[in-house]
Amino acid sequence: MANHRVDRVGMEIKREVNEILQKKVRDPRVQGITITDVQMLGDLSAAKVYYTIMSELASDNQKAQTGLEKATGTIKRELGKNLKMYKIPDLTFEKDNSIEYGNKIDQMLRDLDKD
Repeated sequence: MANHRVDRVGMEIKREVNEILQKKVRDPRVQGITITDVQMLGDLSAAKVYYTIMSELASDNQKAQTGLEKATGTIKRELGKNLKMYKIPDLTFEKDNSIEYGNKIDQMLRDLDKD
């Protein structure tokens, strides 16, 4: 039963953080970031937020991570305004590598077809 609540809260946080990044955070380092997933702890005290960025440059990835870490306070404050929760979870941001991994697998499969 509680697992459904964790999933719903995670989906709501994902939607809200995407909106906050687009409308409220003015830091140019976080422009072009998309939140792909949110993994919540069972007690809703912490959330791991996965994001992607269009650029594949290591410097851009580092800037995005730094920008998100600096904007965490603003994001939590806005979440507090928008969500009706007793305590807003602690947010940690992590780059989502699943898209690149999937693209690599697709390319390997296409290479097999050529042979």
